[in-house]
Amino acid sequence: MNATAIADFFHFFRSYVSNPWQVSAIAPSGQSLARLMTQEIVPGAGPVIELGPGTGIFTKALLRRGLAERDLLLVEYGSDFVRLLQERFPKARVLWMDARQLSQYEPFMAPASAVVSGLPLLSMSPRKVIAILTGAFRHMKEGGTLYQFTYGPRCPVPRPILDRLGLKASLVGRTGLNIPPASVYRIRRRPRLRVVRDDDDIRMG
Repeated sequence: MNATAIADFFHFFRSYVSNPWQVSAIAPSGQSLARLMTQEIVPGAGPVIELGPGTGIFTKALLRRGLAERDLLLVEYGSDFVRLLQERFPKARVLWMDARQLSQYEPFMAPASAVVSGLPLLSMSPRKVIAILTGAFRHMKEGGTLYQFTYGPRCPVPRPILDRLGLKASLVGRTGLNIPPASVYRIRRRPRLRVVRDDDDIRMG
């Protein structure tokens, strides 16, 4: 573990001790989880929004994927993390705000191709989860995808919430190399039904 990783661990641990419900983990995510979270994101497809980037482990993985730093919008609520992110990624746009407020704002940039979420959804109320997802998809293009990791055995967004928002979730993969082991899910809008006209017949397609 290099000096930066050690410093990030203690930075993260202090934040966890001061507010465990907000941080939800005692250490930053590992490289294997970062690769799994970002492996489907294509450089040049559009801006990417990151929710709860913390020390920037997923942000660095996005840059390694070839994304331009100026195409990143980092939304962080912890003031200590905000200062760290501004120092490490000076070309990215860093917003100090609660992610559930996203839906209240006009788009900050061009519609995003993806959202990467490091937020602890399992520790949040259904109302807050709905607000976060609503805001995230409001700032994404039509075919955009939200990537969410969890330490739990299933998708951290309950089926009733997915149904209410017209979303679907599927498993990207799992990694046992992360501490603790984690899974990554992709969340997308469900295809809209279209009306197909065939002479006098109308059918749904």
